[in-house]
Amino acid sequence: MGADSLRVAMADHPQGMVNEGDFLVERTPRPAPGPGQALVRVRYLSLDPYMRPMMNPVRSYVEPLKPGQTMPGATVGEVVESNEAALPVGAHVACMLGWQEYGLVTKDSARIVELSAGDISLALHVLGMTGATAHYGLLRLGEPKPGETVVVTAASGAVGSVAGQLAKIKGCRVIGIAGGPEKCRYVTEELGFDACLDHRTDDIERQLAELTPDWVDILFENVGGPTFDAILPRMNDHGRIVLCGNISDYNRDEPYGVKGLSHLLLHRVDVRSFVIADHRDYWPEAIGELAAWVKEGRVRFREDIAKGGLEGAPAAFVNMLTGRNFGKQLIEVAPPSADRPGRS
Repeated sequence: MGADSLRVAMADHPQGMVNEGDFLVERTPRPAPGPGQALVRVRYLSLDPYMRPMMNPVRSYVEPLKPGQTMPGATVGEVVESNEAALPVGAHVACMLGWQEYGLVTKDSARIVELSAGDISLALHVLGMTGATAHYGLLRLGEPKPGETVVVTAASGAVGSVAGQLAKIKGCRVIGIAGGPEKCRYVTEELGFDACLDHRTDDIERQLAELTPDWVDILFENVGGPTFDAILPRMNDHGRIVLCGNISDYNRDEPYGVKGLSHLLLHRVDVRSFVIADHRDYWPEAIGELAAWVKEGRVRFREDIAKGGLEGAPAAFVNMLTGRNFGKQLIEVAPPSADRPGRS
């Protein structure tokens, strides 16, 4: 029997909160590369909130998953067989192989990762899709100006943590919103935000009012729901809302909606929504600038790496969607070929 590859598929469309029973873990034959193809052994898989709405059978910006299909996702791995000179054996590549151990790529579907073996996971967050998301959303759409007040929801997460740090680099006053005292301390003490509110508090409206005496110029929104409604009355005239995510609705059978919609009209607020996959030509610019800031220590990050391979991906995915992870959620699909430097 030939070699095989582990994969995780969607067993069926979830009803409400996703759970481990909504996934199917199985072994399939390992593919062989054809002309112009390379076989990649996945080292790390990125788990991201956008995967959850893809599991719903509704019209979206991508085709929804069907039962039995491999879960999608960004990956970084090592070329182990190749029929493509541009993808030599031993090269590290970033690609979209999803929740599986091995997959096929071409030179057009993978990018060479110019990082050491111990650092390749960065290509899945601060130097990859989530970093590009924060960079494009905050800098291109938010258009921050020195002295402005910026609020970032899910501020300890992979996108929000970078967006807030970029706002600080641009001279803004930055207020984060996160879940729990430990995450709030991380946001202020390690990431350098000016303040951070726990969204679980009962008086978030009062605390927001105290922290935003000059109102809010930019809201970088990742969550939606009641927290979004609490911020809307604080928006400045002609403020900007960068709508990046709506994680509070991803596991609801019925959407929460927006109760403070009138504030958008009263204050002539500009809502700018985006999906970073629409702007792939922007990624090199963003990642290049972020790489310099990471090297200088001006942009920091935190990884939450689940060990034990793909079998643990469903549980880690549920934990991420319920806020039990801390930092960028990754799955170590296979141990890296070199020791990693110490990271939190």
